[in-house]
Amino acid sequence: MPKLTKRIVDEAGPEPGKSQTLIWDSEFRGFGLRISAKGRKTFVLQYRTAEGREHRMTVGTYGAMTVAEARSKAGVLRGEVEQGGNPAARVQAQRRQLKVSDLARRYLEEHARPKKKPASVRNDESMLRRLIVPRLGRIPVAGVTRSDVSRLHSSLKTTPTQANRAVALLSKMMSLAERWGLRPDGTNPCRHVDHYKEEKRERFLSSEEMQRLGDALAAVEEEGEEMPSAVLALRLLVLTGARRSEILGLTWDEVDFEARCLRLRDSKTGKKTIPLGAPALELLTKADRIDGNPYVCPGFKTGQHLVNLTKPWYRIRERAGLPDVRVHDLRHSFASAAASQGVPLAVLGSLLGHTQSQTTQRYAHLAQDARQEAMERVSGGLAAKLEGNLGEVRPFRRKGT
Repeated sequence: MPKLTKRIVDEAGPEPGKSQTLIWDSEFRGFGLRISAKGRKTFVLQYRTAEGREHRMTVGTYGAMTVAEARSKAGVLRGEVEQGGNPAARVQAQRRQLKVSDLARRYLEEHARPKKKPASVRNDESMLRRLIVPRLGRIPVAGVTRSDVSRLHSSLKTTPTQANRAVALLSKMMSLAERWGLRPDGTNPCRHVDHYKEEKRERFLSSEEMQRLGDALAAVEEEGEEMPSAVLALRLLVLTGARRSEILGLTWDEVDFEARCLRLRDSKTGKKTIPLGAPALELLTKADRIDGNPYVCPGFKTGQHLVNLTKPWYRIRERAGLPDVRVHDLRHSFASAAASQGVPLAVLGSLLGHTQSQTTQRYAHLAQDARQEAMERVSGGLAAKLEGNLGEVRPFRRKGT
């Protein structure tokens, strides 16, 4: 038996045909490495209590814990045994007592807030508060079953997207519970819970609808019925295709007038540059700046940006006769206009900040329309030259029309 080191742990693998492989440390009796058939590596401690009962407990997962950290923790647990304790029984009792509501707090404190963006944290907090904790909060973490998850999912069937997001969040929490030793490995109860089919909504404003929106924005601006920063934000959303959070959180030092672009320090997809057309540049050039406020779209509070765009948008869209249009549909409208004008999908994806090409593919049919129109113009012109007719190009007509 070797002494467990990082090199040995890295090189070790599961033995063929075995559900688990155990490698024991040569110097620390009872301390070992367990490797599952799929290659998952966890540190274990095996010991015998004063009553003679043998136990094997998980010390931690390799990757989340180094070999040295695992050895140190195992030493503490061994000390507890030598003093007459039973750490495995203690951990099991703690698991039975820890509720989903406790796990939700730990998830937010140790995972969401340190690692996710503020908007994502707010979404998680809202979903936990409204959907998950009221239904599952009193159940012990170790006792949550697939039936519990299925009932939660089914109770939200009228909002399928929300139902799927709730199960996805709960699944992440349960995976962390395994990593934190609150559930046995491989027992995530969210596995094999079928998600509802989600319909992708694609709402683009037509030219006539865009004109009505422009008229409504001009009217509320002239009458002073809405904050200038809200009107500015909506116009920038239309002209840039940016996300709402990117425009509301935009600071003046991120506007590069000379290079005609926005240089965002952070966004949903990280650091990002958004090119600016002449109309957007003109808007920004004319926009008022407030001393002591770094934001392009200032809010009510001193030094803060506009937070609530939803209420102004509801009033403006009602005035424009667009009751079904969401703020996010302005981004879709920008994308559809670009695709319809022949902007290549790869370029469009870059403008929108898509990290995956399939996200941009929803606009492929519009790009195809633009290519077809271009082909009609080019081939029609060439055909006219072939026939010696330099006058008007005749449009294609199907036989019988």
